[in-house]
Amino acid sequence: MPDWLPPIRIFNYQTGPKIAQVFKTQGNESLKFFILLLSPLRRLLVLVLLGGLSLQLYFFLRVALCLLVDPSSTSFERSEAFRITQIPAESSYFLPQIKLPWLQDWRPYTLISSNIKRAVIVSEDDTFSTHVGVQWEALERAWANNNKAQAYVEHYNKGPHKQIKIVGGSTITQQLAKNLFLSKERTLLRKAQELIITFELETILSKSRILEIYLNHVEWGRGVFGVEGAARHYFSRSSLQLSASEAAKLAVMLPRPKYFERNLGSLYLSERAQVIVSRMNSAKLP
Repeated sequence: MPDWLPPIRIFNYQTGPKIAQVFKTQGNESLKFFILLLSPLRRLLVLVLLGGLSLQLYFFLRVALCLLVDPSSTSFERSEAFRITQIPAESSYFLPQIKLPWLQDWRPYTLISSNIKRAVIVSEDDTFSTHVGVQWEALERAWANNNKAQAYVEHYNKGPHKQIKIVGGSTITQQLAKNLFLSKERTLLRKAQELIITFELETILSKSRILEIYLNHVEWGRGVFGVEGAARHYFSRSSLQLSASEAAKLAVMLPRPKYFERNLGSLYLSERAQVIVSRMNSAKLP
């Protein structure tokens, strides 16, 4: 073959198919390796998705069960019960006249005073009877207030980091969703789960049922849960017999029940209760 012929002809006719076959084989092996690498990740992703769907199904069924069965306890109550059992007897917080460290007694909706229903709605969630579970404007305000408070602490706190108190903005339904099933940790994932359960509660249960469960399980002091336990603990009477002023005081206590249990003579408590009483007639009951 003449020397002036380009070597590409020899490559094309003699070695080209073999080299192409080598590249094809290596390409297949690389593709197989890539597929094998993705297979565990794909299986892990499928397992995570199945786990998430199973968890949502569990919460959905638990909410649906509330249609027929009164919840015997909540996640928050169980955590509090465990915490109370860890308190040494000599440092017990409870007053001497309280024999048991747990006060709670379920009362159906019809046997709960309208005064406490109105007072709690006015104090905690004034649009409870009309919203779909979430007050977005309240959440936005709470988010802005929390950011301002955090910025203030970071700017002026010269010592060790100080944990600020997070402002809520949650509706009665959101509070119930959190207390029934979730922990007290403050993460975006838990907040997202809280919103999902909130919409399930609003979809499956009536407003009166939501309020009934809430009033029977909300915390009113250390080891004091539910409106019946609170009425007997603070006023030595049934929740059906609560007056407007008594109901208003209990409602004001809700954001900080343990604090106000120790400060029943607080000026803020009495003044805020008077404001609640003046607005109770405007509260719309479900």
